[in-house]
Amino acid sequence: MNIKDTVSINKVQQDAENYFRGGYFCCEALMASIRDNFELDIPKEVIAMASGMAVGAGRSGCICGALNGGILALGLFFGRTEQNGPQDPKVVKCMKLTNELHDWFKEASGKNAVCCRILTRGLNMTKGEHKEQCIHFTGICAAKVAEIIIRELELTNLDKQATKIGELI
Repeated sequence: MNIKDTVSINKVQQDAENYFRGGYFCCEALMASIRDNFELDIPKEVIAMASGMAVGAGRSGCICGALNGGILALGLFFGRTEQNGPQDPKVVKCMKLTNELHDWFKEASGKNAVCCRILTRGLNMTKGEHKEQCIHFTGICAAKVAEIIIRELELTNLDKQATKIGELI
């Protein structure tokens, strides 16, 4: 899989939020943003693969769809395709990164939760509070996934370069 070696985490976040506003669900928006910003040479079907994971997995209200999308994206980069048992270094690493994302999201949500039902409790659906929160969670989760990918693959975060350039001026 070809991967772009310079990526803007801010753009990943912005694109994920815009994809959600444009009609994708959280999980689809995150996958689309990761696919596009890392310029992955993979079919758009990876976005379709995420469709059922939205609204807490098929509208069940369980694990947040943005987090589900993040987990799928990490699996795309760090998961395995061979049956090498539970000690396979690829799956061990993927599980470690997934756990990092999970724990980060639980704290970043501000609600100490990853369950859609809990994350949306008390939000006024008719005023768009639910959607705005979900757009936010999708964006920050996409940014965190991009950060992990960039760190683990030793890619370049264009946002850090821009800061360094700005510091020199």
